[in-house]
Amino acid sequence: MENQSGQTPKKNSNVIYFLIVVVVALLGTDVYLYLQKNKSDVIVVSQGDEKQKLQNELDSLESQVEQVNAGKTKMTAEMQAKNDSLQNKIKVLRSELAKGTLTKAELAQAQENVKQLRYFVTNYTAQIDSLQKTNASLKVERDTLKTNLAVVKTKADTLTKQNHDLSNKVQIASALKVAVIDVAAFKVKNSGKEVEVSRSSPAKKIKISFTVASNAVAPKGSHDILIRVIDPTGNLITGSDAGTFTADGTSLQYTYKTSIDFKDDGSNYIVDWTNPSPFQKGTYTVLLYADGYTMGKTSLTLK
Repeated sequence: MENQSGQTPKKNSNVIYFLIVVVVALLGTDVYLYLQKNKSDVIVVSQGDEKQKLQNELDSLESQVEQVNAGKTKMTAEMQAKNDSLQNKIKVLRSELAKGTLTKAELAQAQENVKQLRYFVTNYTAQIDSLQKTNASLKVERDTLKTNLAVVKTKADTLTKQNHDLSNKVQIASALKVAVIDVAAFKVKNSGKEVEVSRSSPAKKIKISFTVASNAVAPKGSHDILIRVIDPTGNLITGSDAGTFTADGTSLQYTYKTSIDFKDDGSNYIVDWTNPSPFQKGTYTVLLYADGYTMGKTSLTLK
């Protein structure tokens, strides 16, 4: 009996120890589950924050690309291809981030993709900026060249006009002018002797006598002399020797054409002209032209 009483307390003690172990195990399990739950919540919250951060980064990068493109800089085919590639990358990343849940590997990959995209956008922006600066520089150079060309053209036009004016002045200055001019009517005897007359009826020809004013710039040598004879009625006398020429900027018809050998030595020149028609009473006007300008003028009155 005494032995049985001694074993009962020992059994009770074992039960108590067992219950204590069970309770401790349950408490440990609850603590572990609680900690795991908290850790899971932290990971979810952390992943959500990271996704928002990545989305904000994409918004910033996309805005940067749009701002660069808004500059309307003319891009090369290569840069246009880069622009299209960046737009596609942003679209793909947005699609990936739009998924409900990302694994750690997916999140890490998305972060890496955004990092690479940031590098490409930075490089692309720098290239566009460089291109804009180059275009601006080229525009300045183009505008400067246009200005310089306009200045050069203005100077060239001015020089051309000056040369033209100078050429005209030289041409005018080099034109021969009469110093002294005289005209007289003559009849021709059967013997061939010429006698000066003042009456129209016996007159057959006129002699125009003139000297040329000294001219250092006029070329020495042969010069054409065009003669116009106007009758008392105001009509130009023309014959088989008549023709046209230009003088003082006007096209004219001449009565007779000859030439002289100009030596600038004060020589006296005589030109004979025979009237194809009978002379009339009145005043005849004789005009001489040389080198495109009026050379001199005189008149003769017949009774």
